[in-house]
Amino acid sequence: MGILPPNKPQVTKDTPRNFFIYGQTMSGKSYLAERFPNPFFLNTDGNAEANVAPSVQLKNERNANGTAGKTIIEQIDELMLALQTENHSFETVVIDVIDDVAFLIEQAVCLKAGVDALADIPYGKGYATFNSVFMAMVMELKALPLNVIYVSRAEFRTDDNGAETEIPSLRQKYYNTVNGNCDLVIHTKKIGTKYLRSITDKRKDYFASKINDPKILQILKAIPGALTPEPQPKQTTKAGN
Repeated sequence: MGILPPNKPQVTKDTPRNFFIYGQTMSGKSYLAERFPNPFFLNTDGNAEANVAPSVQLKNERNANGTAGKTIIEQIDELMLALQTENHSFETVVIDVIDDVAFLIEQAVCLKAGVDALADIPYGKGYATFNSVFMAMVMELKALPLNVIYVSRAEFRTDDNGAETEIPSLRQKYYNTVNGNCDLVIHTKKIGTKYLRSITDKRKDYFASKINDPKILQILKAIPGALTPEPQPKQTTKAGN
């Protein structure tokens, strides 16, 4: 059997699988992520055991002499291999939070090189290594037959008129990499006792009739702006009217 696909139209699948969720602390980010089907959390905030969903704590380990032990880079490689090859029932992988993962990868590169900062590694090799590892992680996650959710904190940006806008706290260059591989960006916010969710960016219009996963469809129906209203059939008029 050849590797080329049959030369015939295929039935398209229009279900978003990659999501970026950001918001202030206690705004419902992780709660929303837990609503996705059969989630598995890659946790960085020390609360892995506090999650209802199964989780693993991501971290950099040091040897007794202070040198690098097992780093987040090796840990993520092992987890990606396990998700690809082991028999499991997870349908969603959640990175909570991606801001910390970026910092831990940067720290791991520095630990391995025995330096304090990426800039201390000659010829830009520190930055090149970080970019390679970070991009590889994002691409491997996207290639998994799973839903992928990146959770990020939020910060405020003030424009020239003094107006404040809440934006992801993930550094812009890292956000560009992650967002470029996501389908929907969801902003969570808590006002009083109400938890609000909104869509701030989307890859395309998503129609309920074209989403083939009922679990994802149910989640998106509860988020204003996630789904685009179905196009109405054009009205035709009879001749003479």
